[in-house]
Amino acid sequence: MPILSPSAQKIQDLLISLGYKYIVIEHAESTRTAQEAANRAGCELGQIVKSLIFRGKDSGKPILVLTSGANRVDEKSISEYAGESIGRADADFVRAVTGYAIGGVPPIGHSEKMETYIDEDFLAFQTIWAAAGTPNAIFELQTEDLQKMTDGKIVMVK
Repeated sequence: MPILSPSAQKIQDLLISLGYKYIVIEHAESTRTAQEAANRAGCELGQIVKSLIFRGKDSGKPILVLTSGANRVDEKSISEYAGESIGRADADFVRAVTGYAIGGVPPIGHSEKMETYIDEDFLAFQTIWAAAGTPNAIFELQTEDLQKMTDGKIVMVK
């Protein structure tokens, strides 16, 4: 198995500790954008998990939205689910609550536990691909396992 960077190895170790046999793949090329990730994985754009961090405007709490690479998040809908207005988190906040930089935020293994919402559009796919801690590391997983791993609520996000 190729040697992974420390951040990607952290996700690989976490997957193993959770009982999953998924393999983190670190590419020489970027997987920072959903399209780049889809190109590297050889899958549809809709199979890419974008891990987006929002911040509750009243509570300041982090909110994780795992959305399909083909979709844009409707912040109004997420605000309704969260029970407060939300806004996009800045890079410093994202790193503080997840431990990862934007472009490599995985769906699991964050510094803080956070409320999580999962795009119902993933249910159309048997497998999906998610970031694994760096802007060029991804892993493929069974769609049903995303909810198990994150304890997220499956909702309409677009």
